[in-house]
Amino acid sequence: MTRTVSRRRVAAMLGATLALAACSGTPAPTPTPATTTLVVEPTVAPSKAAAPAPEVPATWPLTGVAGDVVTRPALAVKVENTAQSRPQTGLDQADVVWETIVEFDVSRFVAVFQSQVPAEVGPVRSVRPMDMPIAKPLNGLFAYSGAQAPILALARSSGLQNFSFDDGDDGFYRTKSRAAPHNVYLSPATLWGQAEASRVSPPPQFAFARTFERASAVSAGAPAQTLSFRLSGASKPTWTWDAASGRWVRFEGSTPATVVTGAQIAAVNVVSIVAEHPPSGFKAQNNASVPTYNLVGSGEGTLATGGRTIPVTWSKAAEEAPLVLALADGTPATLAPGTTWVELVPRNGGSLTIS
Repeated sequence: MTRTVSRRRVAAMLGATLALAACSGTPAPTPTPATTTLVVEPTVAPSKAAAPAPEVPATWPLTGVAGDVVTRPALAVKVENTAQSRPQTGLDQADVVWETIVEFDVSRFVAVFQSQVPAEVGPVRSVRPMDMPIAKPLNGLFAYSGAQAPILALARSSGLQNFSFDDGDDGFYRTKSRAAPHNVYLSPATLWGQAEASRVSPPPQFAFARTFERASAVSAGAPAQTLSFRLSGASKPTWTWDAASGRWVRFEGSTPATVVTGAQIAAVNVVSIVAEHPPSGFKAQNNASVPTYNLVGSGEGTLATGGRTIPVTWSKAAEEAPLVLALADGTPATLAPGTTWVELVPRNGGSLTIS
């Protein structure tokens, strides 16, 4: 009985309250819905590892050309360049060729091979004092036909692995197609087969741009069509820009310079180095003075690539150090990937005319 009365009273009180609110015009409060915060945990942990380094293709050290690089020492060969020696064999497969002037104003080459393996190279001639500062930075193999005893002593103390025809080393031979002394040739594969274990791939000798367009002369040089050198009274090589092949092509005077296959000698880069060309103190036939080059130091030069040229400064800290090329602002001069010919221009008497 008591529970029934209590319920009736509660209902009556509630009804009175609602009626009073309706009469006063005040609406009943609206209940506020409860809010729910949804927390979602990450399903994958964020990576804190550094970005992967870009893949840079391997390049041959003496040309800057990308490819399947083989670990092989550089092979420097002293090659003749008289009328009796032309056309030579193998020069078109050299990575770098240095042209020098020896006694009697004669031009000779130091041809350096590493990325290609020609079947033979020649004609091979004797070593000169100027060859050591050219070849020593390669820390590789050095091949020649012979020399007088004091100059041979310089070559053998250079730290290079020497090969000489006069010493009877394997890999040299005479051909019957030419008269002596213009008929000594060598097999690069045979010489490489005798390389000491310590002879590995050479360090780069020049700075190369990643692409042809980024090379210093191409991007900032002046247009040029012909490089006319006067290295001596008897040596006046010319290089002409061949846009079709994208290379400089060589002439001996006005005659195309070719190899034995008939192909004209060509290069992607031509570097002109002006250096002192003093007597070495050694004598040749008829008491003729044997010259050399002062390559430890610095001087002026020119870099030619892509039908353009740009002035450079060269420097060389020691005989065993590579030649360094710099632009006017001191930054490294870069060559285009490919073959390079270096013309050593005597400071007194030599010249380069660009047209």
